[in-house]
Amino acid sequence: MVSASANREFFNQQLALQSTKEENSVTTEFDMSGKVALVTGASSGFGVHFSKILAARGAKVVVAARRIERLEALVAEITAAGGKALAVEMDVADSESIAQGFDAAEAAFGTVTVVSNNAGVADVKSSLKTDEASWDKVVDTNLKGVWLVANEAAKRLVDAGLAGSIVNTASILGLRVASGQASYSASKAGVIQLTKALALEWSRKNIRVNALCPGYFLTEMTAPLLEIPQGKAFIDATPAKRFGEMDEMTAPFLLLASDAGSFVNGVALPVDGAHSIGNMH
Repeated sequence: MVSASANREFFNQQLALQSTKEENSVTTEFDMSGKVALVTGASSGFGVHFSKILAARGAKVVVAARRIERLEALVAEITAAGGKALAVEMDVADSESIAQGFDAAEAAFGTVTVVSNNAGVADVKSSLKTDEASWDKVVDTNLKGVWLVANEAAKRLVDAGLAGSIVNTASILGLRVASGQASYSASKAGVIQLTKALALEWSRKNIRVNALCPGYFLTEMTAPLLEIPQGKAFIDATPAKRFGEMDEMTAPFLLLASDAGSFVNGVALPVDGAHSIGNMH
């Protein structure tokens, strides 16, 4: 029979061990050292922010988009700050372009182990005024592009026998809808379901797939809201009565991208100041 004093000693040892783990995790939980990250849509918005965050935490970052001059400026900024980055021109709706981008990433830094899927477009108009070409552009970029990039990354991770993390940028409009956003909402809802399907399929391959569902943040895509008469009224009607700030995406993104979220898989995480659970305007 184990004595009470022995039980207390064991309990105290476990507390000390847990305390040590927690102290160590404070400095290492968001550490991206040794990771190779590829960020699509890296010429603006969340893509720029996530690229800088990843580089600042030690990842080698491949920034990908169609606007190469912006990517080169971003690489220069990251390099000047002491990080490592590479610019690759990529069209996420073109599988050949994606493969070439991953080839360039591997040649420079090794196998990509973290993917941030951000490339996205919107066409705000009623469905009756949306033509087929506009619909295809939104869905091909926002949904097909996410699948193509994720698939390319997963194939290479499996071939290399490595674990990985894929973070897809969806939207609260994938969780609920707003007027004039049929193609965008459909594409982002697709991203959320795709995220869950791939998480389930790739979990045993040690590849996590999660999605962020941002509310309204001030980016190139949302800036036009402030230029229309209804814009200020729209923002005032949201629960937080403001746009989100980029820094408010940092911790949610790093949780999903880093080893801190090693048991988080198949999640669609809203970051929206309660907008998705309030009244939609």
